[in-house]
Amino acid sequence: MESNKKKALIAQLTLEEKAGLCSGGDFWHLKGIERLGIPAIMVSDGPNGLRKQEDKADHLGINESIKAVCFPPAALFACSFDRDLMEDLGDVIGKEAQATDVAVVLGPGVNIKRSPLCGRNFEYISEDPYLAGELAVPYIKGVQAHHVGTSLKHCAANNQENNRMSCSSDADERTLREIYLPAFETAVKQAQPATVMCSYNLINGVHASENNWLMNEVLRDEWGFQGLVLSDWGATVDRVNGLAAGLDLEMPGVGDDAAIVAAVKNGTLGEAVLDKAVERVLDLIDQWTAHREQQALTLEADHDFARHVAEESIVLLKNNGVLPLEKSQKVLFVGEYAAVPRYQGGGSSHVNSFKVSDALTAVKAYADVSYAKGFSGMEDVYDPALAEEAISAAKAADRVVIFAGLPESFESEGYDRTHMDMPACQNRLIREIAQVNENVILVLHNGAPVAMPWLNDVAGVVEAYLGGQAVGEAVVNVLYGIVNPSGKLAETFPIKLSDNPSYLNFGDKESVEYREGIFVGYRYYDKKEMAVNFPFGHGLSYTTFAYSNLRLDKPVITDPGTLTVSVDVTNTGAVAGKEIVQLYIEDHTGKVQRPIRELKGFAKVSLDPGETKTVSMHLDTRSFSWYSAAIRDWYAYPGEYGIAVGSSSRDIRLTETVRLETDRALSIHITPDTTVGDLYDHPKLTEIGRDLLARTAHFFASENIQDDTLGDAIAGSVPLRAVVKFGIMSQEEYGHLVMEYSDRPL
Repeated sequence: MESNKKKALIAQLTLEEKAGLCSGGDFWHLKGIERLGIPAIMVSDGPNGLRKQEDKADHLGINESIKAVCFPPAALFACSFDRDLMEDLGDVIGKEAQATDVAVVLGPGVNIKRSPLCGRNFEYISEDPYLAGELAVPYIKGVQAHHVGTSLKHCAANNQENNRMSCSSDADERTLREIYLPAFETAVKQAQPATVMCSYNLINGVHASENNWLMNEVLRDEWGFQGLVLSDWGATVDRVNGLAAGLDLEMPGVGDDAAIVAAVKNGTLGEAVLDKAVERVLDLIDQWTAHREQQALTLEADHDFARHVAEESIVLLKNNGVLPLEKSQKVLFVGEYAAVPRYQGGGSSHVNSFKVSDALTAVKAYADVSYAKGFSGMEDVYDPALAEEAISAAKAADRVVIFAGLPESFESEGYDRTHMDMPACQNRLIREIAQVNENVILVLHNGAPVAMPWLNDVAGVVEAYLGGQAVGEAVVNVLYGIVNPSGKLAETFPIKLSDNPSYLNFGDKESVEYREGIFVGYRYYDKKEMAVNFPFGHGLSYTTFAYSNLRLDKPVITDPGTLTVSVDVTNTGAVAGKEIVQLYIEDHTGKVQRPIRELKGFAKVSLDPGETKTVSMHLDTRSFSWYSAAIRDWYAYPGEYGIAVGSSSRDIRLTETVRLETDRALSIHITPDTTVGDLYDHPKLTEIGRDLLARTAHFFASENIQDDTLGDAIAGSVPLRAVVKFGIMSQEEYGHLVMEYSDRPL
């Protein structure tokens, strides 16, 4: 809609109509205004498939929605590390939305997986903010290519389900900027989602729905977001405060329109603020109504695509020579999930699938396998008769594939897990079967990491996560080598819950302190050199890959500037396969506390046996930077940085170093407690610091206070007040230092 027409339309609205447009008409529709031809467009849950409810709507998926296709949730599709696949997924979902009159798809979810206990982790992409942002961008572009809006969610720091509507996520700005906000920032800057959904929780004591810093200062002013901010369902507290803070639309249709009208009339809310929110709502409506497409639902074709997504994402965690299966082998499938798979999460993203493929049916196209239920997939009850049947059959099998995992009651939107364990009945039977057959393979159906007390007892582990409605076909294709697995873990699998960095600070009722700071996921485990079951980025293949010839296009990167990293990858095995090349940055300057390495690039490459391809990835100076709250900006110290390329965060194949040069420097607040070393470490004060360091070391040596060999090490820790007191530096010299350099951009 042209600007003049839009302004003219807003001028025709009554104050009551303006207020009404800023809250939903019902659970899933925006309000329409018939007299002005403004339609009531529909939004729908749908990060992994449409959940369109026609009537008797609810948010948690209690009531039935239309038949649709359930694609793999983010927990699995993230393991593809495939930008092109994500754009294709968005494209298919966008077409389905057009075919079903859905104007906005509520997704993707880019909240960080802070703890494996979060009940909604299956909806979120990763523990790593770079990966989450990079996969969200093509998904958004794919959906919005069909003029269907997306809703990037949940902004921000929504990392638990227990008390999610009242708990405050308390984190310092560096932690927020480096871990919990970058995925939102990347998606906004590179893809401009039509809407952003604010989260339920408070952030440092301020409700997200009333957080002016987050919605206006950061999201709009800093990142340049042009779209509409809507609330999560029921997330608003004070509607007038929310509007002033940048919340345009309250969902669902329970808004306090009268309070908005009264606030404008009494002057506590400027009408211009309301008009701007109305303008954004009208933009969203116009974007949909001006580009309606006649689409037919292609459910069968989309089912096949759902299988393809799962095949590209399933992770082979362990393989002691037992996979792929062969048709000639006597194979036993065990576990109810083989016949009735758990393929999606519970809650608002729950799709009413038009059909579901199970492995027991799908395998009939390839081989004749036997089946024993073994245990129920719905409850944790050990049934001796079922167990004995499975154990007896396992003794005679060449391979035993156990389909295990978490019942839906263990993980869902609305509550968090209290432990990482699978049902005890499953763990027990897995070990019992492993005692009578050494060729046991686990296929896991779960939305988040699980403890694996049987890991050393089994020969193979396939992580299928929640694989969408075609999961049975996809798993069988991977098991029998029809598809060579290529997925990599988008999160770390710790050995036990207490290893997790948030273990002591998760799930509190009133506020949760993010005491682990930036050390989330592999950033923590790798820094601690802690043993894990499987590291971030891990995933095996039925072939092998060799890395060689790592090269940088320049030895020095200047700020601002770019660096191209290239590496050759060769398929050294006998079958075609795909490798996910991962690029990590290591800060060797030692100037600030940082993780050992951080993911800053990745590429998925397909290779025939013996084939070599060159993979190139590009870095900018932001890739090397950390967030300084002191200057409220990203900063990279000058010095050496490691370029590490490999197959996981702990499988680094090749490394190089690059030097970063910059004219920028952090300001420094010089006080009597500032040390000589602080001056020396500052890029712009190094010469002053070096001179003072030498003078201080000489003084202590001449006074026999320290051995000459200790010199600079001790001198660097001496505060300036002591330097002045000992006469190494005069009071006038100290005063000049403060006047000339303290608290100034250098």
